[in-house]
Parts: sequence; C-alpha cells; structure tokens
Amino acid sequence: MSRPAIAHIRLDAFRHNYRVAKQCYGGKALAVIKANAYGHGAVHCAKSIRNEADGFAVACLEEALQLREAGITEPILLLEGFFEAVELAEIVANDLWVVIHAQWQVKILLEAKLKHALQIWLKMDSGMHRAGLSPNEYTQTYTRLKAHKNVKNIVLMTHFANADNLASTHTMQQVKVFQDTIQDLNNVANIDTSLANSAAILAWPQTKRMTHIERHWSRPGIMLYGANPIIQAVTDDLLQPVMQLNSRIISISKIKKGDSIGYGSIFTAERDTTVGVVACGYADGYPRSAITGTPVAVDGNMTRLIGRVSMDMLSVDLTDLPATGIGSQVELWGNHVCANVVAASAGTIAYELFCNVKRAHFQYYDAANI
Repeated sequence: MSRPAIAHIRLDAFRHNYRVAKQCYGGKALAVIKANAYGHGAVHCAKSIRNEADGFAVACLEEALQLREAGITEPILLLEGFFEAVELAEIVANDLWVVIHAQWQVKILLEAKLKHALQIWLKMDSGMHRAGLSPNEYTQTYTRLKAHKNVKNIVLMTHFANADNLASTHTMQQVKVFQDTIQDLNNVANIDTSLANSAAILAWPQTKRMTHIERHWSRPGIMLYGANPIIQAVTDDLLQPVMQLNSRIISISKIKKGDSIGYGSIFTAERDTTVGVVACGYADGYPRSAITGTPVAVDGNMTRLIGRVSMDMLSVDLTDLPATGIGSQVELWGNHVCANVVAASAGTIAYELFCNVKRAHFQYYDAANI
C-alpha cells in the first residue's frame, strides 16, 4: 500500500473560480498559473479552462514552454518578462506575451533582431516599489516602444501592494498615480489596461472604472484555487477550494494527563488524551510552524493538531472521537478545513501552503467528466 498522503485537485472548482473572477470584474482575465499553478499542477489547470480562458500568466519562459509543449495554444504572459536577450528567440517562436518592467529590458528589446513583433505589457511602479517603471519614465518609454518595429501592441499594467487590506487607502492612491500618468497618452481610451489581482477583483471592483478605459485585463491568481486573499475575510462563499490535502490515521495511543508528546515536548496533555498519528508532515508540505489547536478534520469531524509537526508525521487529538480507528480519513485542509485558517495558525498565507505541497500523491477530478 502506498503512503496515504494525497492532494485531491478539483478541476471543476478551478473552472468555477475562474468564472467567478470574470463575473466579478468583467473584461478579460488571465488565469495566473505560475509556480506550477500555485502547486496545483499547471498543465492540468490550464487544460481544464482552455476552452474559455482569455489567456494564462506564468513567471518565466520555462513555465510557458511547459504549457506550450502540453498543447496549450492560448496567450501566455511572462510576468517577469525575459532575463536574458537569448530568450527572445524562443519567446517569439512560441508566440508569448512579455511584461517589460525595467529599462534594461527596454534596451534589449529595442536592439533585438526579431522575426515578429511582440505583445508587450508595460508595467508601472505605481506604489508597490518592487518592479516596474517609475511614473516619470513611463509615458516616454511607452512612446518609444509603441513606435518600434519589435512591438506589436502594448497593455498598460500595474500591481497593487495592499489590495488585500480593505482598511488601506494605498490601492486608491496607486490607481490615481496610474490614471494621472497615462491620461496624456494619445488615444488612451482605446488602450488595454491591467490593474486587478485577486484581491482587487474581489474587493476593489471600482478600480476598473477609475481609469476611464473600457478594455481591462484582470489577473486572478490565488482566488482561482479557492482561497480569499482579503485580510478581513477568512472564507468566501463565492469560491470553491480546489485542493484537499488528505492522509490517514496510522497509529493511535493514549496518554495520561501531564504527559507530553512529540519533538520538544511542546504539548502537555491537560487531560487523559487519545492521540492519533497522521502520515503527513512538513516534507509533504504541511507547515512545521502550525501550532497546537490548528483545525483538522477526521472522518469529517473537527478536531485539532497537537504537538510539533515532524518531517513525516503529525499528531491529532482523538479524545472526543471514539469511533476513529486506524485508516480513518484525515483532512488537513480543503472542504472542511479552511486553508486560510491553517495558514494563519502557521504564521503564513495559503499561497505558501499550496506551493509547498510535495511528495503527496496528486489525484485530479473533474465533475464535468464524471
């Protein structure tokens, strides 16, 4: 029998969440499937929406080529653009779209000898201060690129730093910087723009109206996988979890009040306790930093993590679940246990939980094909 740690991936839920993103924000939407679709499997996720997705976004050329080799023909945007001039030949050959976020990329692009012009997404640093052209250089760079033979079309884009925080005014400040910067461009009403990540799609729909431009591209990411990025909202009824991480009980023992368990003996029983050992640990992607009390579901019944997570195993409290036995099904996150809650308990975010899942067996399901 193989090790029972399994990541169940619901492709119909992924497709549902993409449709929610489109409905919430309107316009076109690039499904962000970088980092192997946030750990869910980029090829499987892309194929599940290939007939309705407006396009996909990945981090780099290698990720895009994996999709092309799998038969994905829809537009693919490289969110970090290219890293070296030698990549441009493959970018052109595979009909990829490219983000330009730095002047060194502009220089390479304008000096390159390309067989075909490229679709460019020109990124502005409107206040995140991570990557992007400053507002002072943005319009001049746009004009240079627009006039060059290597450039076919340009989408104007920026990225929000605090859209996940409803109490922050920073998102609206960034929109104003973006709007003020592009307002003098020729024929601005007919230019495509892209501002909204998952948080903006769910919480800041007004951002698409503030630019006075009708042609929008949103970039849904984490919401496609069923996690709400908004700080003030742990769950969201609009979204469906895509990944359910499961394993099984492989050992059951009883300890007395005052006994400790696991590495570091960080959990001491306050009562006589039934302890279940689960075949899942930080080598599978469950966070070692998760604390006692983190919710876990056993055979659909809620209980809690106890003690320190080890490499291959973790322990759960079965005291109030007398019907549980060896082989009982354990859900670490998914339909019953919210990934955001587990992440908060571990001092991280759901993005990291999903990206870290490994060694577990991946099984894919699609209700439309059952």
